[in-house]
Amino acid sequence: MAIETLLLPDAWLIDELPRLYRERPDLVHPLLHRLLSESKELSWSLVIQAYQERRINLGKAAEFLGLHELELRERFLELGIPLRLGPADLSEARAEVEAVRAWYEQGAGEQQT
Repeated sequence: MAIETLLLPDAWLIDELPRLYRERPDLVHPLLHRLLSESKELSWSLVIQAYQERRINLGKAAEFLGLHELELRERFLELGIPLRLGPADLSEARAEVEAVRAWYEQGAGEQQT
């Protein structure tokens, strides 16, 4: 038996899907993941857009795409997508310095025991 496709306007669907996801994630989640697994172009586009809009960094983009960060860097260069390396501003740089200090202190403490 064929299921009749509903003719719902795209704009309405885009507005309603987040609401439905909040109420019924069990229904929406598997379908979204199936759609993304079937369309590598869609997955790639979502991740690259988030990267270019500075919502995720290169490492997270590589993780989401199932690639090594160096492989993604190479692909970005081939495609002309600018690489964002290093901190974007002073507060991000300070956060990175603090993270390295904490990591170093933790590692140095473990080596002394």
